[in-house]
Amino acid sequence: MPHPTPPSVLRRPALWIGTGLIAAVVSMLFALLYVGGNVNPRGNLRDLPVALVNADTGAEMGGRHVNLGEQVVSGIRKAADGDKSIDWQVVSRAEADKRLGRGKVFGALVIPADYSATVAGLTAPQPAAQGKAAPPTMTVLTNQAAGSIGSSMSSQAAQKAAHAASAQLGQELLKQAGAQKTPLPTAAQLKLADPVTVTVADGHPVGARSAMGLSAFYYALVLVVCGMLGANVVNSQVDTALGYLHTDYGPIRKREPVRHTSRVRTLAIGIAVMLGLSLVMGTLVEVATVGILDMDASHLGLLWLYSVATIAVVGIGSLALFAAFGTPGMLLATIVFVAMAVPSSGATVPVQALPGFFRALAEFEPLRQITEGLRSLLYYGAQADAGLTRAWASMGVALVAALLFGFAVTRLYDRKGLHRIPHPDAEAPEAPEAPKSPEATAPATA
Repeated sequence: MPHPTPPSVLRRPALWIGTGLIAAVVSMLFALLYVGGNVNPRGNLRDLPVALVNADTGAEMGGRHVNLGEQVVSGIRKAADGDKSIDWQVVSRAEADKRLGRGKVFGALVIPADYSATVAGLTAPQPAAQGKAAPPTMTVLTNQAAGSIGSSMSSQAAQKAAHAASAQLGQELLKQAGAQKTPLPTAAQLKLADPVTVTVADGHPVGARSAMGLSAFYYALVLVVCGMLGANVVNSQVDTALGYLHTDYGPIRKREPVRHTSRVRTLAIGIAVMLGLSLVMGTLVEVATVGILDMDASHLGLLWLYSVATIAVVGIGSLALFAAFGTPGMLLATIVFVAMAVPSSGATVPVQALPGFFRALAEFEPLRQITEGLRSLLYYGAQADAGLTRAWASMGVALVAALLFGFAVTRLYDRKGLHRIPHPDAEAPEAPEAPKSPEATAPATA
């Protein structure tokens, strides 16, 4: 039978249909996942945690003690009843700082202790005093360490609430000034109409070399990619060493003699090599980012251990998929560790601003857990409840699941005799006996 020529291969419908279907599915899937998770963050925003602090001690106004800060809090919470985009968490200043320092809130709105007192100064009966009185203030605290987009959304929501409270207060102050029947200069009226000064400050500063709070995400992505690429290298090198694949060096092709072994042993060999390789890759990633690029980082020993463990777990998970599904396993690993993981990581767009499908993915997708652990290491002093405990626990669960899945499937293949290359010692079915010719059956003559 003649060998097929290149033009004849191109005329095969299976080549075009199979390749076209794979390319179509991959392109559509990546577009839906990447763009679908980030296309409308404001429309999908639900329950973004923002701290609301009322430190106002109150003041005497009109012969009675009032706390205008409580009125601001009440107005914000009342407005939030019809808008579920922000989860206003009314806490003390100390608790707000604690939550900012653990990434539990994306920002805060702080009403200072002298808020009522400064407002009372604006309502003094002397017109001249209104020009000299200090304006009331509110402070909006950001938290870039929790995510720059989430921090920006929190800041905008807090500023909007503060300006709304200022406008409401201005209406009341103008009514009081009108009731005193004392003419006010135009400048004083404008000042009373919007009396509150809103300032923005960093509630939990990050270092200048922290990619504005995104270095944890980029570092996590590097670890995931290293794990996947390492698994691909290990998979091909192990198959080459066992003689299942050939290796091309330019025009030279090399192939080792086939060393028949079980699928279980092949996976075990790959995992052993992956563990050794993760030590090298994790070390080099930290050397490159912290040592050469001078990325802001502390707890370097724990960061190294975390880096090595992440690469190892991602690599072992990828090897399990390769062993179970073969070549399609590489595409499946890319979908699991990249296509589905990046948009659900909460690193750029917060989880609270993702569609429901991606919020569900974020509960178990590895990149989110890895990023949260790195935020704890890089920004929050390696606090356990800042995401580090969850990251280690998720990593352990993923490792156990990958090992159980990989070895269970390969064991099943081995027991069913689904070897990658048939062993030469395997018994071949006996060929049917050929019929004998008449000459062979005729009796011999002397």
